[in-house]
Amino acid sequence: MQRIMLFLGTNLAIIVVLGVFMNVILPAFGVQLGNTGFYLVLAFVFGMGGSFISLMLSKWMAKRATGAKVIEKPSNAEEKWLMDTVARLAKQANIGMPEVAVFPAPEANAFATGASKSNSLVAVSVGLMRTMSRDEAEAVLAHEISHIANGDMVTMALVQGVLNTFVIFFARIVAQIINNAISRGNNSQGLGFFSYLAVVMVLEMVFGLLASIIAMWFSRQREYRADAGSASLVGAPKMIAALERLKTGQDSQLDGQLVAFGIKGKRKELFASHPSLDDRIAALRQAA
Repeated sequence: MQRIMLFLGTNLAIIVVLGVFMNVILPAFGVQLGNTGFYLVLAFVFGMGGSFISLMLSKWMAKRATGAKVIEKPSNAEEKWLMDTVARLAKQANIGMPEVAVFPAPEANAFATGASKSNSLVAVSVGLMRTMSRDEAEAVLAHEISHIANGDMVTMALVQGVLNTFVIFFARIVAQIINNAISRGNNSQGLGFFSYLAVVMVLEMVFGLLASIIAMWFSRQREYRADAGSASLVGAPKMIAALERLKTGQDSQLDGQLVAFGIKGKRKELFASHPSLDDRIAALRQAA
């Protein structure tokens, strides 16, 4: 219910702000755009803007969502090993030292996020530290470091921003076409405000579903590259062993955007953020 209300509220806010821009702000500055040009510009601003705001806030949001605690100073041998390993891998990958955190989750999982290679976070679950050997955990950390070194967070934000732009743009263009067709057919003013809002929301859901397929395909390719990066940092056998270990564990409990940045995904097929563990293992063995 909270997600539905958030979705409805976000779309209503977008429509209200679009109306203010169209009827007040742009005319005040003497800017005149046709409907198509206007929708495209505003869709780009909101689509890319929202994606990059999410990127800039990603570390803060990840900590809040998972309850991750950043290790400021190691308090035990396990935390010291974790910090030392991340530092060594970051140096190997030629990136800045990420923040290192542990989050309370029973399953073996980890994720990386952050706005840039020099401003990032690597977090591992309590379950990972308890169930994986040092070699397996090292491979998982190398996988997350590879995500950062590959610039995956920024690239994903760009892809999502472009997709958001087209979802917002085409939803409103198609809604306008429907509105014009109704007004011509009934000799009326067409859709009312709330009817137009409902049509836009339905279209955004449909186009958003198609956009998610594209975004998740790209996410799966990132996982293969991060696995290969881990293999180059610590060796393919360690990464294969870590993936084999993940096959015996619980499903990922990460939610929202964090699913795509975790070591292990949830869903399958078109909407999967990760390839299957068997496919990832096969890719590593083939490369080796």
